[in-house]
Order: sequence, then C-alpha cells, then structure tokens
Amino acid sequence: MQNLPRALVSLAALCIGSSAVAQQPEARAAAYAAIDPVFARIMAGDHMPGLVYGVVADGKLAYVRALGVQDTKTNTPVTADTVFRIASMSKQFAALATLRLRDAGKLSLDAPAERYIPELAKLRYPTTDSPKIRVRDLLSHAAGFVTDDPWGDRHLAMTEEELSRFVAAGVPMSRAPGMAYEYSNFGYALVGRLVTNVSRQNYADYVTAQFFKPLGMTATSYDYRKIPDTRRAVGYRWENDAWVEEPVLGPGTFGAMGGVLTSANDYAKYVAWVLSAWPPRDGAEDRILARASVREISRPANFAIVQPSIVEGGCARTASYGYGVVPYHDCVLGFHFAHSGGLPGYGSNVLLIPARGLAVFAFANRTYAPASRAVREAAMLLVQSKQFPQRPEPVSQGLAAMAAAAQHIYAAGDVLVERQALAVNFLLDRGAELRNRELADLRQKVGACVPQPVEPDTAMAASVTWKCERGTLKVTLLLAPTTPPTLQRLEFTP
Repeated sequence: MQNLPRALVSLAALCIGSSAVAQQPEARAAAYAAIDPVFARIMAGDHMPGLVYGVVADGKLAYVRALGVQDTKTNTPVTADTVFRIASMSKQFAALATLRLRDAGKLSLDAPAERYIPELAKLRYPTTDSPKIRVRDLLSHAAGFVTDDPWGDRHLAMTEEELSRFVAAGVPMSRAPGMAYEYSNFGYALVGRLVTNVSRQNYADYVTAQFFKPLGMTATSYDYRKIPDTRRAVGYRWENDAWVEEPVLGPGTFGAMGGVLTSANDYAKYVAWVLSAWPPRDGAEDRILARASVREISRPANFAIVQPSIVEGGCARTASYGYGVVPYHDCVLGFHFAHSGGLPGYGSNVLLIPARGLAVFAFANRTYAPASRAVREAAMLLVQSKQFPQRPEPVSQGLAAMAAAAQHIYAAGDVLVERQALAVNFLLDRGAELRNRELADLRQKVGACVPQPVEPDTAMAASVTWKCERGTLKVTLLLAPTTPPTLQRLEFTP
C-alpha cells in the first residue's frame, strides 16, 4: 500500500477485526445434544438396526454417537469404529482421484473419455450430432446414460473383463451428452476404469495409496473381505416386520461408484481434510491434492434446479451436481454440499458447510435408510444454535484503507477530503454536492460514529457497522479494480 497516505494506513488498523465470537463449551455441548432426538427419531421410525452419526468441527470429529447394533445375531453394539458401506458417497473419492491425475498432467477433463477408455470409441450415440462424452461429463452425470440406481447397486462385483464386454455389447443412452443431468452409476464405473487405465493400477489401489493411507484411514477399504467380521455392520432390509439380511456385494469394477466401507472415526478424517481446503489462502500446498482441486468438486458443473425444503423450518434450495457431490444453496445453511449413499443393506449421507468449517454425516445398516433428512435437520439446528459462526474473511489491505477513507469522509462531512480514494465513476454517478448534503443529514440524525470491525464479503467488498451517538450506521464499500485501491461505491445507511 505504498501509494496510500500513511495516516490512512494507520487509521485502517482501527477497522480491522474479527467478527467471530468465542464459543463456550457448555453452549457447544447443548447444540450437539439438540441433534440427538433427530437421529433417535429416524432410527425408530425407519426401522434401522444400527446407526452412527458425527459432527466434524474445528478440524476434527467433535461429536459422535452410535445407536443400535451392527449385527442382529450377536447384538454387537454399533461404535464409532463400526465399518459401514457408504455407497454413493464413494463417488467423491473417484472424482478426487481423477482430479489428482489431471493435476499430474495425465488427463484432461475436456478430452473425449474414449481417449482413456478405448471401449467407448465404438459407443453408438443416440443422434448423429451428439458430441463425444467428455471426462467431465462422466464426473457430473451429464454423459447421457440412464439413471440406474436399482440396477447399478447389484453390479458391485462386476469384473474388469465383464465391464469391457458390457460396453462392447452396446450401451443404450437416454439422450445426447451434455443435454441434462441424469444420475448414472455406470458413468462412475467408467470413471473407475479411467483411473485404472491412466494410473496403471486398479482404481481401488490408487485411491487407497493416494488418499486413504495419507489420511490415516486404516479401517477403510473397497473390499469387505478386508474388514474383520467383528467390526463390520451387517446390512439388512425391513420386510414383513422383520430385518432380513442382505447379501454382501462386491468388490469389483463398479465399486468406484459405491464400494467404499468406512467407520465414523475414519470418515471424519476425510471430511476434516476436505473442509481444510477452505478458505483459499497463501501458504504451503496440501501434500495429497491441491486445495483448489479439493474445492473444485463442490463447484456446480451442470444444470441447476430449485428444490423445495425437505425439512420443517427450512427453505427452498438451489441444487446442481459437482464432481461426486451435490452443491446446494439455501437461506439457512448458505452454500453447502452433500451426497447420499444407498445400497441393499445400507443408507448414508454427508453434508459439509465449508464457510463454517462444519459437517454432519450418518451411516445406517438398513437398505436405502433415509439419512439425508436427518443430516440436513441436524445441520440446520447446529447453524441456528449460533455456535458455529462463519469463518471470518481476512481483511485485505485495500479494504482496510478504504474503510479508513470512508471514516474520514464521514467525519469531515465531505467526500472530497478523500478525492484520491474515489474511483472515476464515483462523482459521475452522484455529484459531490448531493453526497455532501446526504452526509450532513446523516450526521444530524445519528451524530458522530466510532468505526467497528470490517466484515468482508470478498477482498474487494465489505460492510461495516458503526456505533454512533444516536444509533448505528451501516457502511457498504465496493472497490474498483484499480491499483492503488479506490472506491467505486460507498453507501451510508442508518
């Protein structure tokens, strides 16, 4: 900020602060306890033999509870170390593996998928003007394949040879690629094949080596045979008022879409790692995957829709699909992303709110157990408790200086005392005479003000609430894209 007057830089320090409020352990404990009835209710109402749920906050598994049994024959209780299938929540790992290979220069998301999966070269497209399926189309469910939840679930054990024969025999499509979102487990089986071919090792081995092991997820696997029976949650369906054990599925090539088995203690390590990619910042990069690439999975990649609230007290939300997760935005949680998992014998969900460093997840051992509603309700309760505030954005030097300029303008009652801080449009949009009359009226109404901490929206925009002699004043700043920084908009609102 060498081009700014020294007085403004020193005054800017008065405006820098954090809006975060220290959270009391007792209040946090009460917030956690408030979600317990939510999960107890769905466990009883939806006939779940066992359930585990957890909250990740402050970079760790901050709260975890286990209910019921992992095996109805032995009545072994569920614990945070019980291993569940998480079904389609596995897609996140396939997506992250693809991005890791992209970052290494080994593939392009915009390349035709057939470059890495030769069997697709003979795919018959539904129209002569269909574009070829790109890698990003597979990741975002825009390849044109039919929705296949019930069918895909039963193919976890498909071998590599069987997948090759299946593709070679011809795969009918719903529509031309890139025309709409349509959830495809088969599409993610192809993502697994892509990872296998490009990395030159089985996708499950690649994910294990590059993600599970570095994260310390020692109880996590794509192969149920590697999980001791004493720790594995047996899967059941509820039929004729009784639990019926489901057959064990996999492992195989379809596991990329839904084959991961993990525990609450293990999965929390992964969730904390994902959340640690926010906010963007300077400093050493992550050794597993670049932070920007981790954040990339949550970027809406295709066709946004508006959905009604699924829980009481909620609001409508926008939804799209990223890479292995569903990005949402609503009036309670703000931006967040989530994904469900459902297989014969299992149901799960995870929801992450990166601006708050907060996530909720749940695993159950009942077929397609509807965990998403409870997870969302729990997340809303935690946010509404006000014990998990948004992480404060850092205040840029430019914002701090312009906040100081705004304080000088108000104190003087004259926008021209900071003429060098005004962008070229500022006085053209509303002249100095009019602005100064407005300032005089405000000063008469609320009196002198004391600057308070800046609350940044971005490095270039912020709002500041000043405490004044007769009330408060909201100051809104928007910087112009100039060096040194200048104000393109400055509004004072009582």
